[in-house]
Amino acid sequence: MARRQGVGDVKGTVKRVLLRLTTREGVVGWGEAAPWEVFTGTAEGAFSALDTYLRPLILGRSARGVRALAADLDRALTGHTDAKAAVEMALFDILGRAAGLPVAELLGGRVRDTIPLSFSIADPDFDADLARMHAMTAEGHRLFKVKTGVKSHAEDLAHLEAMRAAFGEGIDLRVDYNQALAPFGALRVLRDVEVFRPTFIEQPVARRHLDAMAALTAALDTPILADESCFDAADALEVVRRGAADAVSVKLMKCGGMLKAQALMAIAETAGLPGYGGTLWEGGIALAAGTQLIAATPGISLGCEFYMPHHVLTEDVLEARVPVEAGAVVVPQGPGLGITVSEAAIRDNARVLADTH
Repeated sequence: MARRQGVGDVKGTVKRVLLRLTTREGVVGWGEAAPWEVFTGTAEGAFSALDTYLRPLILGRSARGVRALAADLDRALTGHTDAKAAVEMALFDILGRAAGLPVAELLGGRVRDTIPLSFSIADPDFDADLARMHAMTAEGHRLFKVKTGVKSHAEDLAHLEAMRAAFGEGIDLRVDYNQALAPFGALRVLRDVEVFRPTFIEQPVARRHLDAMAALTAALDTPILADESCFDAADALEVVRRGAADAVSVKLMKCGGMLKAQALMAIAETAGLPGYGGTLWEGGIALAAGTQLIAATPGISLGCEFYMPHHVLTEDVLEARVPVEAGAVVVPQGPGLGITVSEAAIRDNARVLADTH
């Protein structure tokens, strides 16, 4: 399925780096780095970070010292948050499996068992997306996020009108500009969009324009959600200080792991900003980690967009997908990440670039 995202289009294949860690006792944990070259980096860069720079710091360490190891990784290598997130989720997967507990319990305990699932309307063929919406609403889906700013403003308005005409208030409609608008004139555009009562407007201008984000947040009735403007806890602090958003998108690949995502949300929650479970192009391993995070983090209350394995990817590496029921992702209850990786899928589909003997 082709996807037009504004900052970068996707068609054909996506690249991910899978990480398998094994303890001396034979407990296996899985992690996944899913960068996007227009957002966090490249798969090649994540692989190099893991294989060349982070591997020597990981081998021989105890899986129990997650925070200490994360600090060492940050000291050894700047950036590469996707690679570091993969290490952390593999360690938590090991700890959960060894303890017989889901990762959500290791993060403080779950506050929710299901997460409303948001599907992004981003197909170049809008009629195809509208048909998907009819099929999905029949299955209980309510959350839909429209990628705006890719086509003309008139087309965006026509599509929003068509969705409201077809589904009325039966859907929870959001819009995401992925930084598409220039600050000059953005307010007029977004006031047109407000007519269709979106739940939030995501990242209307470039991430560096925090003053413009603050002005839009103050001027509009519709909440503004920061995505590219909020990678980590330091960004969240600045967003709150400037009043640059009403909510934030939390992505493991942006912030570098579940613990750092909770640190980001601690700031956002204190300021009264809810979180939304965003995604790049993760497969089942990383999305399972995302569900465990959201299950244990009260403030991430606006749902998630973990729809790729069910609606976009034609192949994944799990024996069974993380289930979706009645429009919501069901948080796995099994130990660790709660997933089983298919060795056959890894063997048949992965390109193995390095191995340790």
